[in-house]
Amino acid sequence: MRHPRRGGEGIRDLIDRRAFLGVAAAALAAPFAAVPRGARSALAAALAPELQRALEKSPFVYVSPLRADGSESSCHAEVWYGWIDGSVVLITGSERWKARSLRRGLDRARLWVGDFGRWDRLVGRNEGFRQGPSFEARAALARDGALLERLLAIFAAKYPDEIDRWRERMRQGHADGTRVLIRYTPV
Repeated sequence: MRHPRRGGEGIRDLIDRRAFLGVAAAALAAPFAAVPRGARSALAAALAPELQRALEKSPFVYVSPLRADGSESSCHAEVWYGWIDGSVVLITGSERWKARSLRRGLDRARLWVGDFGRWDRLVGRNEGFRQGPSFEARAALARDGALLERLLAIFAAKYPDEIDRWRERMRQGHADGTRVLIRYTPV
């Protein structure tokens, strides 16, 4: 059937175009939508099962802040983390690029899960982490001392050989503001 006002387009073509535009608009708006606190666990539950298993077992995530236009920052790094209440939680220096990005309003990030070695090598960069499972997240500072203790307990289990050198530095830094907790919640 031809549509008389659309230059001969059929109804099926018109419906397909409207459906495509509706899906495209929703996809473009999704990264910018605010995520209510109650919906966070539902978002985490929507992650693929293999990604959730990787988040529970992997020693590292690789983090890249996203610019306002959605492109990745040139900063990447493998970091210690804890998978807590459906979010990746980490602690970092308050002057490190992850914290500075948040202060500049860049609260979106892409995270890859797995152990792909150091990304920044003496010669060249290791981009192997890009082959791992990934997701986009909304970043937020967390000032909760109880969350820090939960994170340190996870670190003690995941990084038993290294945590003794870092535990008190992390606690002291969190207390004096030289270190911050960042929560990355999947969107």
